[in-house]
Amino acid sequence: MSTTGATEPIADGRHDPIHRPNPLRWISYAYGAALPAKNRSWVYNDLTGAFAVPRHLLRSQFSFLPIYLAFYFGFPGQVGIRLAMVALAASLAFIFSLSYMAQNRARRLQKNGLDGTTLTQRRQREAEAERAAYEAIHGDRGATTS
Repeated sequence: MSTTGATEPIADGRHDPIHRPNPLRWISYAYGAALPAKNRSWVYNDLTGAFAVPRHLLRSQFSFLPIYLAFYFGFPGQVGIRLAMVALAASLAFIFSLSYMAQNRARRLQKNGLDGTTLTQRRQREAEAERAAYEAIHGDRGATTS
């Protein structure tokens, strides 16, 4: 049983300096494309850092923007009716993106060569602290020997 994984940082690019993608790459990222390796730390921070949930919700609304525009400009009628269609579509898209947020974030992390965890960085630190406290109290009872 090796303890090097607990002390050495993972060499997957998440701790590299943050390089923000250019606008065209960000648009492709918003629609699900992977970014180059130099952007891995930015992706990791985007999906697990502070304000990851609001960023996810805004990014998902951005990806539905063509649908909103098609609803508004593609149907005849009064402005209020067209705005109501867009509002209904936006509320459904919001519920959809909120419901599948963990799966979407895990998949985006995997696409970009990172660990597919659904926990934010803050929650990861809390889980590690809880695990350390548990192991301090209960020792290594659950470890299997081979």
